[in-house]
Amino acid sequence: MDVRYPIGKFEKPKQIGKQELSGWIRIIAGFPEEIAREVLSLTDEQLETPYREGGWMVRQVVHHCADSHMNAFIRFKLALTETSPLIKPYHEALWAALPDSKIHLEPSLNLLRGLHERWSKLLESLGDEDLKRTYVHPEQGRPIPLDEAIGMYAWHCNHHLGHITVLKKSRNWV
Repeated sequence: MDVRYPIGKFEKPKQIGKQELSGWIRIIAGFPEEIAREVLSLTDEQLETPYREGGWMVRQVVHHCADSHMNAFIRFKLALTETSPLIKPYHEALWAALPDSKIHLEPSLNLLRGLHERWSKLLESLGDEDLKRTYVHPEQGRPIPLDEAIGMYAWHCNHHLGHITVLKKSRNWV
């Protein structure tokens, strides 16, 4: 298993239907409680353990999810209110090295709870036309429809949960 991608890489389905979208939105809605369940019992020493050689520590993974999902929520709102906006990427690794990624987890877990509640309610409200709205990520160089982005962020939730659960299992922390 490639521990960098414990659930594999995101693969966009040929057709994105209501069933896929509903499942992805459930993943996004439930993510804050899923990640909290995996990390709240860990010790500080365990939180300072990288999920793989050269990878982020568990603590950084949690804070990264808050950073990433705040950006995602804003990208969705931009796409819903502008015509195919060019979004601004950020340097994830540099953000993960900033001092706020070294603090205790509660602020990021609380942020994820509120953010994902708002985000999932927004996603549940989207109609077919809304789901086809796009944003452009300069690194991908193409318009990304919101229905596809929902899938990518559901994958992102499970991807980082996988980092934590695979590490916990490999260390017998379960």
